[in-house]
Amino acid sequence: MSSLRILSQEAESASSTEVTWDDQQRINTFSKLNSRVRSLFEKLQEVKQEKEALDDLSVELELGDEDELVMYKIGESFLHVPHNRALKRVEKDKSSLESQISDLSGRIGECEMEMQKLKTVLYAKFGNAINLDE
Repeated sequence: MSSLRILSQEAESASSTEVTWDDQQRINTFSKLNSRVRSLFEKLQEVKQEKEALDDLSVELELGDEDELVMYKIGESFLHVPHNRALKRVEKDKSSLESQISDLSGRIGECEMEMQKLKTVLYAKFGNAINLDE
């Protein structure tokens, strides 16, 4: 059973705020930024997991025999590489992932700052008539 309620005159007039073209553009921009943040956050989680795997690999390689060849995955292939070269490659890959993490975090921060500015403007105009929170 649905519940009906009668709005007071003030509530009715407050909820009927006109949406201008500029307001719609702000709402659309907020939506695009929100989608971008979600996508970047998913990518950030993937990169963090990959870095954790390389951290584990680094520990395993340090415990391994230095005279043995190591199977190292490069792209889609596994190659036999000397132990010390594999360690260098892991460190290089870890530093690359750290820079990716830093870049992604920065881009997420920029998007969130812009979203916060848009929230301020939109909530100032529409109040409770608009919901920009997840």
